[in-house]
Amino acid sequence: MKTLVLGLGNPILSDDGVGIQVAREVANQLNNPQVTVAETSAAGLSLLDSIVGYDKVIIIDAIETEKGRAGQIYRMGTEDFSLTKHLSSPHQINLVTALELGKMLNLAMPQEITVFAVEAKDITSFSEKCTPEVEKAIPEVVKMVLQELDE
Repeated sequence: MKTLVLGLGNPILSDDGVGIQVAREVANQLNNPQVTVAETSAAGLSLLDSIVGYDKVIIIDAIETEKGRAGQIYRMGTEDFSLTKHLSSPHQINLVTALELGKMLNLAMPQEITVFAVEAKDITSFSEKCTPEVEKAIPEVVKMVLQELDE
């Protein structure tokens, strides 16, 4: 099964770089030619370029929720984003909408997509380091991604 582990975010905006940091650590620990590990700051429609042609995709990113605590880890599928399918402009295309568009265009879309999201504390400060709460979550997310790859 052709698999992609994709870390999302901006590596110079503190906790927004958590996905990229996790992807880098997964790459350091992984030795499987069927798995590609990549990182990107792309979102929306631009993500299609990264995920087309893979059977399985694991995305790692930062998230901000109303009641989450910094460093909390969420494991989600695309169905968890179904309430956010609305958009007011083409610039606001989210993951679910991009996936649906890819299917409508008959692109080779992944059959399985899993998202690991880490609750962020600070995504606006310029820093190449995550906050301590998010930093503590990184080894656990790496472990979860590696377990997901073993399944």
